[in-house]
Amino acid sequence: MAKIGYARVSTDDQHPEIQEERLKAAGCTRIFTDHGASGAKASRPQWDKCLERLESGDVLVAIKLDRIGRSVKHLIDLREELERRGVDLLLLDQGIDTRTPMGRMLFTILAAVAEFERELIAERTRDGLNRPGAARGRQGGRKHRLTPDQVEAAKRAREANQSIASIGAMFPDANGKPASRQTVYRALGMLSDKSVHDLAKDA
Repeated sequence: MAKIGYARVSTDDQHPEIQEERLKAAGCTRIFTDHGASGAKASRPQWDKCLERLESGDVLVAIKLDRIGRSVKHLIDLREELERRGVDLLLLDQGIDTRTPMGRMLFTILAAVAEFERELIAERTRDGLNRPGAARGRQGGRKHRLTPDQVEAAKRAREANQSIASIGAMFPDANGKPASRQTVYRALGMLSDKSVHDLAKDA
């Protein structure tokens, strides 16, 4: 069994050394690094080599979700592929470790969220965006406001003692940015905007 690390920076003038040092500290014996590789790209040379290197019993280690995945769906597909190959996944910042029941549960929650989002997109495609309320500027609400199903998923994760930051990472936007602390606080406690703002400042 080996721990294989993957690091990525989006532009050539960024430096991956901090990621690489943390991966070494986590026990990685081999690290693959992509420089200037956007997460939106379908192919990343070192990422492809990393996947080829992984063998049954290995653990793939990265700093956080957005270093390895382009979208929630891509992350779920990746997890399923790794599971078929007998490879586990460890994400240092989010405390996700699929060798543990908690880590596997978090990916189950992500899968449920991804499925809901696919269904929602299909429904919007059928119905269009010109529903009552859209003309009044109400369509969509805040950029990061969670859906009812996402709220339930967030509550389950919080009951499992997940941090606010790791819950926010479960609901990235189109650019891979996690939901803000304010959004998660609203979803979990239905707090007022002022209370959420105060909590965020204290976090």
